[in-house]
Amino acid sequence: MQLNSKELKQILHDNGASIVGYADLAKYVDDDLRSGVSVVINLPREVVRSIANGPTREYFDAYHELNNKLDRLAVIGADYLKSFGYRAIPQTTDFVKEDETYTTKLPHKTVAVQSGIGWIGKSALFITKQYGAAVRLSSIITDAPLDYGNAATKSKCRNCSSCVEACPAKALTGRKWVPGMQREELFDAVACRTKAREAARDLLGEEITLCGKCIEVCPYTRRFTIGGKL
Repeated sequence: MQLNSKELKQILHDNGASIVGYADLAKYVDDDLRSGVSVVINLPREVVRSIANGPTREYFDAYHELNNKLDRLAVIGADYLKSFGYRAIPQTTDFVKEDETYTTKLPHKTVAVQSGIGWIGKSALFITKQYGAAVRLSSIITDAPLDYGNAATKSKCRNCSSCVEACPAKALTGRKWVPGMQREELFDAVACRTKAREAARDLLGEEITLCGKCIEVCPYTRRFTIGGKL
């Protein structure tokens, strides 16, 4: 029995994934784990609508619930790949650690962009056509041969600046993403984190980086949560 890329996608979808993509990671890694599986789950419409004026308890609960669900999906996918004799590492919340600049060695967003299922917005968030920025991400890195998607090569944000104008921290530069751009060219991570933690503390009494305004105002998100055309 041979590894089947379509079967892996189906398994992940059957277990709750909203979008699954495969990425060629050769230029991002130094070992044989050169394939990536991007796993995406969308946030519920009503939860996204609830954060128009700041983070809510519903958003806090959904954030953690989806993180746990993504961890489970990453393990399921990795176990499937291992059953065929391949190496596979699920990039779960326990495995992935941020450094002092709040970045990780191989961000989930990088895997997602390389798989071609979306792009990076002016918010520095990952954006999909289906759900906008209302998504949570995880990923798997493996040496298994997969049917790679075509990496995203440009932003579809056009002249929109909704997230830039709405950002409570004024952390976004307004620049349009292009491949290879450094995160700092898009936003100030420290300013974003500081303001988000302040909002979560004031509104929820939680010491967590949680805001969501740039998610909620994105036109692609609002097409998902409210309806209508872009």
